[in-house]
Amino acid sequence: MASGTKKKASSKKAVKAARNSVVTKRGFPWGTVIAVVAVVALAAVVVTYYLVQSAPKRALADWVPSASNPDPSLKLAGIVTVQYQGSVHVLPTERVAYDHSPPFGGPHDGYWAACNGIVYPKAVRTENMVHSLEHGAVWIAYNPDQITGDAVNKLKAKVEGKPYTMMSPYPGLDKPISLQSWGHQLKVDSADDQRIDEFITALRTNQNTYPEVGASCDALGPGAFDPDNPPAFDPTPPGPDAKPMDYKGSTGTQQDMGAGASTAPSPTP
Repeated sequence: MASGTKKKASSKKAVKAARNSVVTKRGFPWGTVIAVVAVVALAAVVVTYYLVQSAPKRALADWVPSASNPDPSLKLAGIVTVQYQGSVHVLPTERVAYDHSPPFGGPHDGYWAACNGIVYPKAVRTENMVHSLEHGAVWIAYNPDQITGDAVNKLKAKVEGKPYTMMSPYPGLDKPISLQSWGHQLKVDSADDQRIDEFITALRTNQNTYPEVGASCDALGPGAFDPDNPPAFDPTPPGPDAKPMDYKGSTGTQQDMGAGASTAPSPTP
C-alpha cells in the first residue's frame, strides 16, 4: 500500500511539473497586452481629436437661432439693435446721412455689394454694403490703422468662402473691428474676441432678423456692382443733399417688393 501511495504522489508531482513546464514555455502574453494597449491608445486619440475639433461648434450651439430663441445675438455684451425699414433705394450718385458708422440699416443703393464670402481689399461705398445686410449678410469692417497682419488674416478666415459674409476696411472706424447685420451692430477690440463668431452664428441668414429672406448675395457684375472694381468709400461727411434715414426712395430706382425680393435696377448702359 505504501508503495502504491508513493507512486500516486509521484504521478501527481509529475503532472504538476509538466503543467508548470507548459506554462513556463508559453510565457507572459505580451503580444495581447500590447495590442490591447494600442487599441485603447488609438481610441483615446480619436476621442480627443473629436473633442478638440468639435469644441468650437459645441461652444457656438447656444448661438444658433431656434423657435424658442429667434435672435440669440440679444445676449451678446455690447450689442446695439435698431429697427429699420427695408426696401428703400437711392441712386448710385446719392448718399445717405446714416445714423451710425458703419451703418447697419436704412436707405441704401439699389445694387447690393457682393457678399458671398468676399474680402474687399479696399473700403467700399457704404450704401452698397448696407443693401447686402438687407439680404441677410454679415459685414466685418475693420480699422486698417489698428487691425493689420495676423489679425486681418484671422478675420479673413471667418469670411472667405462663407456665403452671406463680407469684409472690408473702414477708415476712421472708432473701434478696431465692427460687425454689422441688418439692424444689429457689435464693436470689439480684438480679432480673438469670441463674440465675433457668436455674432456671425446668431445673425448670418437668421430669417428672424432681416427683411429679404432668400435674396441673393451673388455679384451683379459690371454696370451694376462689380466686386473687382466696386464703388469707392467716401470718407467725407454727407452733405446737405444726403438722404435722411426716413427717406422714402429716389425716383428712378426700383424699390424692392418685400420679403424674398432679390432684384436690382437694370444696369446702367
